[in-house]
Amino acid sequence: MKKSLFFFLLCLLAFSATAQQAYRIIGTVTERNSRERIPYVSVAVWNSSKGTQTDSLGRFSITGVTPGIYRLQVSGLGYKTVITPEFRLSSHDYTLDIEVEENRINLREVSVTASPFRRSVESPIAMRVIGLQEIEKSPGANRDISKVVNSFPGVASTVGSGYRNDLLVRGGGPSENRFYLDGVEIPNINHFSTQGASGGPMGIIDADFIREVNFYTGAFPTSRGNALSSVLDFKLLDGDARKCSVKATVGASEVSLTSNGHIGDKTTYLVSVRQSYLQLLFSILDMPFLPRYTDAQFKIKTRFSRYHELTLLGLGAIDDMRLNKDTDPADEGKQYILNYLPVIKQNTYTLGAVYKHYGGRHIQTVVLSHSFMNNKNTKYLDNDESRPENLILRYCSDEVESHFRFENLSTLRLFKINAGVNLDYAMYRNRTLQKAFAHNQATEYNYRTDMGVFKWGVFGTVSYEMDNGRFSTSLGMRLDANNYSSRMNNPLKQFSPRLSLSYNLWGDVWVNGSIGRYYQLPAYTTMGYKENNVLVNKYNGLTYIRSDQAVAGLEYRLGRDARVTVEGFYKKYDHAPLSLTDSIPLACKGTDYGASGNEAAASVSQGRAFGIETMVRWFGSKRFNMLASYTFFRSQFKSPLTDRYISSAWDNRHLLTLSGTYKLPKHWDVGLKFRLMGGVPYTPYDEYTSSLVDAWDATSRPYYDYERYNTGRLKTFTQVDFRLDKVFYFKGVMLGFYIDLQNVLNTKYDNPPVLVSTGKEYTDENGARRYEMKYIAQQSGIILPTLGITVEF
Repeated sequence: MKKSLFFFLLCLLAFSATAQQAYRIIGTVTERNSRERIPYVSVAVWNSSKGTQTDSLGRFSITGVTPGIYRLQVSGLGYKTVITPEFRLSSHDYTLDIEVEENRINLREVSVTASPFRRSVESPIAMRVIGLQEIEKSPGANRDISKVVNSFPGVASTVGSGYRNDLLVRGGGPSENRFYLDGVEIPNINHFSTQGASGGPMGIIDADFIREVNFYTGAFPTSRGNALSSVLDFKLLDGDARKCSVKATVGASEVSLTSNGHIGDKTTYLVSVRQSYLQLLFSILDMPFLPRYTDAQFKIKTRFSRYHELTLLGLGAIDDMRLNKDTDPADEGKQYILNYLPVIKQNTYTLGAVYKHYGGRHIQTVVLSHSFMNNKNTKYLDNDESRPENLILRYCSDEVESHFRFENLSTLRLFKINAGVNLDYAMYRNRTLQKAFAHNQATEYNYRTDMGVFKWGVFGTVSYEMDNGRFSTSLGMRLDANNYSSRMNNPLKQFSPRLSLSYNLWGDVWVNGSIGRYYQLPAYTTMGYKENNVLVNKYNGLTYIRSDQAVAGLEYRLGRDARVTVEGFYKKYDHAPLSLTDSIPLACKGTDYGASGNEAAASVSQGRAFGIETMVRWFGSKRFNMLASYTFFRSQFKSPLTDRYISSAWDNRHLLTLSGTYKLPKHWDVGLKFRLMGGVPYTPYDEYTSSLVDAWDATSRPYYDYERYNTGRLKTFTQVDFRLDKVFYFKGVMLGFYIDLQNVLNTKYDNPPVLVSTGKEYTDENGARRYEMKYIAQQSGIILPTLGITVEF
């Protein structure tokens, strides 16, 4: 590996100088509601002296711009100043069409300072916009958005669990997040995702498609339902309306090909295909599992006229994770993982269509989508498939969802009214054969589920902003229901009001707040779980999970380049599913491969999460970008045995991130990230149960002593990531190289010792067959390198 890195650096240094290329940035400026082209407004490259003015038809052209990542600033009398999302100018002229809104502020009284930090009236707090620079250059993230968001306050991740992308936000579990692509809901954003939760080792979404991401950790828009901890709303690029281009990327784990262009005068497209060879990297690292995946994504957008447009989206993945039976037999930790981890095969896809009609001050949006997920897990005792009786798990499940959503956004002077409905139909099919040890005896679960659920919802928001922009407020509500049971079919029981406020105290200091009630449907794995061919959780009173949340904070803008925020939050959970097997909330599970939530449960759990977080974000003068965040929080649930709050599985307490990138001369970029997470609680093992032959053979894993749940705590985790980029721009060609090193200091992290069977059997004094057991050390932490090459032409 050292020789490879050295050779890679020599290749970069060999191209020490290239001719400086220059291109144009061209496009149009349009008023968002009327769709009229705006003449004679200023269009400038943000933070530079380059600029121009639109002509009489609203067109602009900025010439002589060297390649790089830029924003544009648009300003004109009677219109709100706009700073666009970041975009990359690389191998040819860049086309960017910009929308602006009428400005009702009296310009004689108010001085407007342009800033890249955009505000939302509905979500003035707990919302961050993640731009291209952070996605492309974030150290240790390898252009994976699930890893990028780990730099932001309130976001934790799992350690030592198979390089997973579990998203744990403000003390919530991995099942409490929702994801959207240009308004189309997608079930997950990771390969090999845990059914009933969300995480996996690699992201599905191609970073070349992303324009920016709106990341909500609270104050969720009413149109984005079924979320308790976060919403990731991806805004995708449009295809190039004037030129067709191709981009190829070769990294340590995948090869990808992306095409960007147009079909005729009205239709643009983006399409990509990626094939991983992640199994080769994991084989080199001698990991006990070898994942391989293929994914594809497309976006086709047609503007029929200035008032009508249609977007078609598609996203699909084929995942295949096999076991590495050749892993080091002397490494007991790897052998332990090999003996319990199943073979996983997944197929997922989402197809969607978004139609928009611009009718002056009224904009209608219609969204239709269809999602499918097939998840197969298979496991044999000791990985011996030669004997049918060794089969301990055969799991095959489908989740199929069809969505319809209609929204109308009306702008009435100082008010905006957004209202709509959603209608959804979900099918859940499951074929399960699983051996387990429950209630002190060996048990076999063998059931078939074919379940259909019809869901519906109504939502609306009224937003108001003073004509001088100093005060804004938003009042919204949602109603949700479904036909799963009588406990869920009354929408008034899921009435979800919410209120947001923002006030400019003085100068550049704002006070923001939000309070609301949110509901989430339990996972289909829980709703469709059967015992004796009965949906037991339906009769256990399963219902929507409720969370009451409040967020308040201060925001201070240091000029136009930096922002400091301090936010306090409180989340209270009610009616959360509680496992009837171990009396642990299902929200405390879901960070292991396979499926989560497929067990008997009742909606009786209560919990809470609260804390304070601060963040400094600086888009420094052309060269330096920096993000620093710190969060102190508690995540707890109420024990059904003692009725007292105890730590949940996500109670890190401390999160600290320092991340920055610096632009060096001649298109070199260097980035560094320091990450600190407080140790999470852990539960000691039940040695008495784990040693039973029937218990161990059922799962090849030890059993926890839930009477001592989370009484231990791991040490603090730290990690340093490094990234180095070099880009060469030739005439019509961009050639990029990068090195991304996760855990560059090779920091080791001690997980709790794991209890394993020695394979030696004996009979105890009561005649019970048992294995001799022992503890083995569990240590994680390794340098994970990525070497990448990108070519665009």
